[in-house]
Amino acid sequence: MIIHSQKRSFGKGCNVSLFTLGTMRATENLDKMYSLIKNAHHAGINHLETAASYGKAEILIGEALKKLENSEGIIKKKWIITTKVLPKGDFNYLKNNFENSLKNLKLNKIHNLAIHGINLDEHLDWVLNGEGEKFLKWVIKKGFVEQIGFSSHGSYSLIEKTINRDLFSFCNLHLHFLDQSKISLAQLALKKNMGVLAISPADKGGKLYSPSNILLKASAPYHPLELAYRFLISKGITTLSLGATKFEDFNIAKKLMNSNQKLASTEITALENIEKLANEELKASKCEQCRSCLPCPSEIPIPEILRLRNISIGYGQLEFAKERYNLIGRAGHWWEEKNASFCLECNECVPRCPSKLNIPDLLKQTHKLLVENPKKRLWD
Repeated sequence: MIIHSQKRSFGKGCNVSLFTLGTMRATENLDKMYSLIKNAHHAGINHLETAASYGKAEILIGEALKKLENSEGIIKKKWIITTKVLPKGDFNYLKNNFENSLKNLKLNKIHNLAIHGINLDEHLDWVLNGEGEKFLKWVIKKGFVEQIGFSSHGSYSLIEKTINRDLFSFCNLHLHFLDQSKISLAQLALKKNMGVLAISPADKGGKLYSPSNILLKASAPYHPLELAYRFLISKGITTLSLGATKFEDFNIAKKLMNSNQKLASTEITALENIEKLANEELKASKCEQCRSCLPCPSEIPIPEILRLRNISIGYGQLEFAKERYNLIGRAGHWWEEKNASFCLECNECVPRCPSKLNIPDLLKQTHKLLVENPKKRLWD
């Protein structure tokens, strides 16, 4: 049975479903891509998100959409597709790569093109004044794209600056229930009529498909992942990325596809219970993420590290916190560069903390709790 879902305004482009199929985890073979896109269609999803940097994703999407149209009658032109280009290279490099993306996707034009990873000031400058500016003018003039957007893993101030340039029509941001630091940026973008896509609210949002007993107990009668999705919906986020790998991953999406923004009283109670239980676990050591501790003379991302401490102790998502912590220094500009071991105990942060936390001591504790041999990233 196909779910008929309401579509939502996404910037200046075509309307999209509440959930978007992210294709980064579906690149093993054509059968998997075909199956996931078919299941997405039956779940009411009409938006696919990909990138040239996702291995064979674009090639497999192109083949899968052709096969679906021929074998299932699922018309290719009804899909809204977003792909992305990295902020690097000269005009000819970008032009050739983009033309290759169109070829792989078997398209003459693309709905949405995002600059993938405006993570540093130099990336924004590249778009505004460099080869990126030249490339974007070319694709728009040629009518190869309907709208331009960006994704970012950068700082709050950089994302805010990028949104306020009024150059982009949509943005892809890390927006999560367990990390609400960028929700206000999403709402700024929405006020400017931009589309907003939440990047990986299930996986990078805390591996909420594998919740701890703490989360399961606090969120009852709801599943923590369902509550996390509903929290983002209530904030007006346009579409939520669903990095599905199997049929069952679409179940919650099917359930919520036409849900409205307002939270039910029972959902509010469950969300409050999660915070109450986390506060009980953390007691007076909870970092409130106010960022008053910055800047750190040693350039340690104190709020991010203590956020991982909050998540591991307060919400019980230890394995997620370990995975993220041990990526520090291994992901270039896509993630933080210094972990807690760089703390020199200068104590400059201590008097600035409204919660009067002994930050150097908490950094030591966090490092001891989370450090281990790092795992390989999905895309290195």
